[in-house]
Amino acid sequence: MQDAFEKVGYDVFSAESAEEALPIINNENIQVHYFDLHLPGINGIELCREVRKKRPVDLIYAMTGHPSIYALVECREAGFDDYFIKPFDLRIILDTTERAFEIIKRWKRQ
Repeated sequence: MQDAFEKVGYDVFSAESAEEALPIINNENIQVHYFDLHLPGINGIELCREVRKKRPVDLIYAMTGHPSIYALVECREAGFDDYFIKPFDLRIILDTTERAFEIIKRWKRQ
């Protein structure tokens, strides 16, 4: 995903765990996030909850290779804006990202 995002011009920050991601998120102006649900240590759902507390208008997307209706419901309750099942079509992810930045741009006009 990182290569695909960079090829179309996005600045990308990546982390191997939630513990590694939190300082990056706290120190950078990242407004669109993709979190794997099965991160080592703190999982993606808990990471979403943490980010949502401090950054309520960011757009946050879940990714999982282990889909279930329970996980989907838990993701929605945690504050994820959408839920993608692996393997996913990269074009859909790129389109979602483009729409996310359009939404943020529109919101900033207020």
